[in-house]
Amino acid sequence: MNEAYFYHLTRQTVDQALMPLLDKCLSKKWRVLLRGSTTAQIKDLDEKLWYGGAESFLPHGLSGSENELDQPILLAQEGKIFSHDCLICIGGATVTLHEAQNAARVCILFQDDNAEDMQIARAQWKTLTDAGTAAQYWSQEQGSWSLKSERKL
Repeated sequence: MNEAYFYHLTRQTVDQALMPLLDKCLSKKWRVLLRGSTTAQIKDLDEKLWYGGAESFLPHGLSGSENELDQPILLAQEGKIFSHDCLICIGGATVTLHEAQNAARVCILFQDDNAEDMQIARAQWKTLTDAGTAAQYWSQEQGSWSLKSERKL
């Protein structure tokens, strides 16, 4: 079953929210495509994943690098399409309906202080749920994550 999870970040940065999410994906043996909208986002995230310390290291690689197809987590800029179980979009990166239908899960992370990313997330919610994708909207406005809205199949 394919699902879309929307994460509205009000108390964490994207980097902070990503670490446990990526850990969960790897524990399920999922191959993850982590998509950003700019090269700078991807390079910054790559640096943080490499140099965040041994306890926070997550095996990953950049699209365009040697052995990119062997990476459990592949960081790619918008427009790059690779086989994956979970597609995670950050920084306003988009997902197509076809990608959502072919992934076990799509995760869209967006910051409370970025109006453009919030608008993109709203449009993606409408597109995906109108097409019959199950979706959940999570927010951390009360401190911990809470489910604010859900569309079931």
